[in-house]
Amino acid sequence: MVGSSSKEPNRPLWVLAELTYRCPLQCFYCSNPIGFAQTRRELSTTDWLRVLREARELGAVQLGFSGGEPLLRSDLEVLIEEAARLEYYTNLITSGIGMNEQRLSVLKSAGLDHIQLSFQASTAELNNYIGGAASFEHKRDVARLIKKQGYPMVLNVVLHRGNIDTVDHILDFAEELEADYVELANAQYGGWARLNRNLLLPSRSQLDRAEAKVATFRRRLQSQMRIFYVVSDYFEGRPKPCTAGWGRTFMQITPDGTALPCHGARELPGMRFPRVNETSIAEIWKSPEFNRFRGEGWMKEPCQTCPERHQDFGGCRCQAYLLTGDPENTDPACALSPDHDLIQNAIETARRTASAMQPPKFRNVHNSRIHGDKLGLRQV
Repeated sequence: MVGSSSKEPNRPLWVLAELTYRCPLQCFYCSNPIGFAQTRRELSTTDWLRVLREARELGAVQLGFSGGEPLLRSDLEVLIEEAARLEYYTNLITSGIGMNEQRLSVLKSAGLDHIQLSFQASTAELNNYIGGAASFEHKRDVARLIKKQGYPMVLNVVLHRGNIDTVDHILDFAEELEADYVELANAQYGGWARLNRNLLLPSRSQLDRAEAKVATFRRRLQSQMRIFYVVSDYFEGRPKPCTAGWGRTFMQITPDGTALPCHGARELPGMRFPRVNETSIAEIWKSPEFNRFRGEGWMKEPCQTCPERHQDFGGCRCQAYLLTGDPENTDPACALSPDHDLIQNAIETARRTASAMQPPKFRNVHNSRIHGDKLGLRQV
């Protein structure tokens, strides 16, 4: 098979069950497909139960439930109960909207192991502005319920130009909630974030200030809270290993049953990814689509002889396609890529866009009013 290697894993270790694209929020960096409104079909409970069994038989051990908002599925408890019976380690990735004490208790009784709760910012005004819904107070209540139920408190905040300068306030807020883990993940620029990139990309100085603030909090809170800070590929000079390498350990299943080796793979041209309601998980894992960028045989120079290819696996194929038009090209996020100037140009364009905004759209965010409209951002 194209690009396959005897060294590659022969099973997906981690399955992400994307139960629905429906969501009560309207975040302008949303990972939902841009055309998701035309994708209304969702797998049935029966289909999902079969998928969980097949993936477990193949060797999957970690199972994430996400969306959209997975709490909008009324059968979530049924799926979690089956996952627990199959001895998966389960993680619910949620905005918290749709959660209350009774439902959380039922989910815990069903066997849910872990919950990751998202916030958009540390204040109601900014959080609700970014998310497009009055959700902050409810999220905070849910965070306290999660802690009360004995779960570790795991918070996630996507960082971008509009909130990155408040990262110290975000960490203050996380400490107030007695968070055990905080993931501060800079936006990755695919999907809706790609459309809004000029208005979301922070500056290098913003990133440097944020990293310095995070380092200060890590030193102070190292014994009580773990902080993960994920820098945007655009500023690192080396690409990240997308989902630990294409088709190596990860499988994502979308609401309509399409199986993907990474979050944005459906955007790639000339590829028809198999569906779980037409093909077994075992056959999908061996399919040409999942082998397309496995291993190293597909790589061009400079990746083909790069000593770091065993660590980054060539970077992100979707990013390479979105920026260069060819998914086989070196990820432009890499400083060794002949197309790295595309990244530099994007950063400069975003800088000029930010400079042209008058008045500033986010000012004294933690304590003051927000000025202007929603930056003209395209929303889901």
